[in-house]
Parts: sequence; C-alpha cells; structure tokens
Amino acid sequence: MNEGIRWDCHMHSSFSADSDAPMEEMISAAGRRGLKGICLTEHLDPDFPKTPDGIDFSLDIPAYMEHVRSTVNAGTAGITVLTGLEAGLQPHLGAYYTRLLSEYSFDFVIGSSHIVHGKDPYYPELWEGRDEEDCWREYFSSIIENLNAFSGFDVYGHLDYIVRYGPSKNRNYSYSAYSDYLEPILHLLIEKGVGLEINTAGFHYGLGEPNPSTEILRRYRELGGEIITVGSDAHSPDRVAADFDRAETVLRQCGYRYYTVFRERRPCFYAL
Repeated sequence: MNEGIRWDCHMHSSFSADSDAPMEEMISAAGRRGLKGICLTEHLDPDFPKTPDGIDFSLDIPAYMEHVRSTVNAGTAGITVLTGLEAGLQPHLGAYYTRLLSEYSFDFVIGSSHIVHGKDPYYPELWEGRDEEDCWREYFSSIIENLNAFSGFDVYGHLDYIVRYGPSKNRNYSYSAYSDYLEPILHLLIEKGVGLEINTAGFHYGLGEPNPSTEILRRYRELGGEIITVGSDAHSPDRVAADFDRAETVLRQCGYRYYTVFRERRPCFYAL
C-alpha cells in the first residue's frame, strides 16, 4: 500500500448485515497495512425492500457505538478508530435521518444510494426486461431526488454504485453519456457542501477504476469540489485499504492534492 493515503474511511464489521467480520479483526488488518486510522461505517438502510436472502439492514446503534468504545479502550495498537455510519438514502427518509443524526454523534456519515425506487441493483429484478441505460438513468435521477430531500451527511458514497451490477458493468458507461444527470448531481453536491467519496471497491468489482469513475472525480474537482474521502468499502479484513495506491494515482491525475478525514463531522485535510 502506498504511504500517501493512511486512512480508510469506509468499512464494515459484523454490525453490518452483509459482513461477518469481527470489528477487532478489521482494526488489526488496518494496523498490518500501516494505516494511521479508520472509520467504521456500518450500514443502516431503513425501509429496505425484502431481499431473496432475507437480509435486514437495520443497525443497533447503541450496541455498535458501545462496542467501538470498549474496543478502543481495550487498545487498538496505535490505530485511531472513528465511528461512522453509511446511511442508505431514499427520498422519503429525510425526516428520519434528520431526527437520527440529532440524537447520535458520529464522526462521519456517508450517504449512499443502494435502492432505486424500491429495488436493489444488486438483484436481477431491477434489470429484468429493461434496457441497461434506462436503469442507470433511473438510478442517477434518484440521486437528485435524494439530495433534494436530505443532504445532512458528509459525502456521497460510491456515486455510480449501480455500474458494479449492470449486465455489462461499465463497458458502455461514460460521464458524457449521462452528463445530463451527473453534471446537476455534482453541482448539487457542491452547492449543499456535501463531499464525494473515492471508493476503491470498483477495482474489486472488475471495473478497472473506482466508484465513482475517474471522469466524475475529475469533473467534481474542475467544478471546485475539494472534499474527497477515501474508502475501501471492506467487508472483510483482507479488503482493508485495498487498491489505495491506485486511488492515490487517480486522485493526483484528477488534480487533488489532499484527501479528507471527518472527525466529529468536521473535515480534516491530509496531503497526498
């Protein structure tokens, strides 16, 4: 792993429904990779549609936060451990998240689109009998709906998440083809003071680049966007800080000189 990026600010432990990894093992993996710190970002996806495998994306927040405290108090080998949340966005959840985030104090909140008008792109239902491009357009339009309904989070996570799961992945996908949606999204992010995440799981999913794409990252910077966090989206210890050397290369090519870590919901900037 390149020494330039020393924080992984998107990862999951067994407190997330789709991970079996003990928190302690995720922290230990970060230590082995030479990180200075991590932010755990456990899933919370209220009103998630029923899945074929019966996954429940609820989160016991008090138990999660207490486990972080007890783990940190027991010692984390010099790794700073921050408490975060990956909030699954849907337009009707704005009031819910406003209340939730006034009740609990997180270091960092990622807003992510996992659902497209009641359907999860991970499963075939969204794609069946439809043109792939129509699904992408519906997904990007839902991001605009989400941002207009609620923007009280710190960064938008894996902005083009949907391309991981489409029939052709990102072979037919480009910024220019969907700029009528992506350009307004980037303007909204900047207008609302919401940052962007570079999520290295895109490499893991065979896209050859992160989520969002290099074109989106470059355009966000051209428009004046500066808040960029780095996350592996690891759900197991072997994926912690994965492909961070590639992420640093992409960020430098796109004109970034810093990356961001949030503490108590405030951005701190670190030189690449």
